[in-house]
Amino acid sequence: GCGAAPMKLRDSPSACPALWRSLPCPPAELRLDLVLSSGQTFRWWESSPGAWTGVLGRRVWTLRQDRDRLWYTVYGEEEADGCPAEAAKADGAETDRILRDYFQLDIGLPALYRAWGEADPLFRKVAGDFPGEVPLWGRGVQPRLSLIALSLHPAAGVRVLRQDPVECLLSFICTSNNHISRIAAMIERLCRAFGRHLCCLDARPFHAFPSLSSLTGADAEARLRALGFGYRAKFVSGTARAIAEGLGAEGLCQLRTAPYSEARRVLCTLPGVGAKVADCVCLMSLDKTEAVPVDTHVWRIARQRYGAVLRSKSLTPRAHQEIGDFFRGLWGPHAGWAQAVLFCADLRKGQEPARSQDRARRGQGQDSCGDGPP
Repeated sequence: GCGAAPMKLRDSPSACPALWRSLPCPPAELRLDLVLSSGQTFRWWESSPGAWTGVLGRRVWTLRQDRDRLWYTVYGEEEADGCPAEAAKADGAETDRILRDYFQLDIGLPALYRAWGEADPLFRKVAGDFPGEVPLWGRGVQPRLSLIALSLHPAAGVRVLRQDPVECLLSFICTSNNHISRIAAMIERLCRAFGRHLCCLDARPFHAFPSLSSLTGADAEARLRALGFGYRAKFVSGTARAIAEGLGAEGLCQLRTAPYSEARRVLCTLPGVGAKVADCVCLMSLDKTEAVPVDTHVWRIARQRYGAVLRSKSLTPRAHQEIGDFFRGLWGPHAGWAQAVLFCADLRKGQEPARSQDRARRGQGQDSCGDGPP
């Protein structure tokens, strides 16, 4: 619940500038509006136009971009109303590091886009057709919203997040036969029921993602069913238990240094984890940039648009491997990142301009991470 004096959302640095920090980050490297709403993560919400509020680690953040900077503010747990001095004293170097790590800002996008476009004319075309408008602040003293077409590369700024492996794994188990807005609502219920309360903003409560131990209780599966998880309830609680009793969160994290094939093999032994979920988790939390999540939609694209000659006639584990190998051969060591751009482009087709009220409908026909209807 929320205490008597909930904190206020801060939607731009003009209110309380002392509570905001910024990192250099041009839109060619990151587009928050594309990355945070396209089914990689389910914990961010566009709290006002151009401002994204969500939970990262065990903190609540609001992010926004202007021309070449990424601005952010972090909310303290026990903040009073107004502009508290204490909240600003969170270690800035540490929060900078968390964001740089989450968005993997050390990986430069423009060079990758160029390489993918040179290797693949279809990539060049899809990325070129991509809706290219990004809201940026004008030059005036007061921020004002102006739409400036990105001349550099319309689809620039779609990158892969580096997420917490436990959160990523349990979230993607919820994605089977599901669409983005529904997954986000399920994960919100999961966090409210099992996660630690962090703070309230404008009377909206925010919770940390549940710990493994909170999901291993004897009643966890029944509680998840009561929250509307259906058949996924036993997979979420079963995988939480399997990790808690086996690898541990630490061991799951250590798969970041294991070869891709090994990480994938370990993940596929867990309840409710098939090749596609394993590849999503490898790509988005375990540093396997070459992992290409494959579903019926990607399988069809490989055959129809790319003329890939596949021995498998249906989406078998061998087909997953064949299609992944095909795209790795085409796009190279960051093949999973290239796939993320094309998936985002597909998701956006016919949905521009994406206004806030469209968010609930966004992605209705597609699962996250590449699942279109078969």
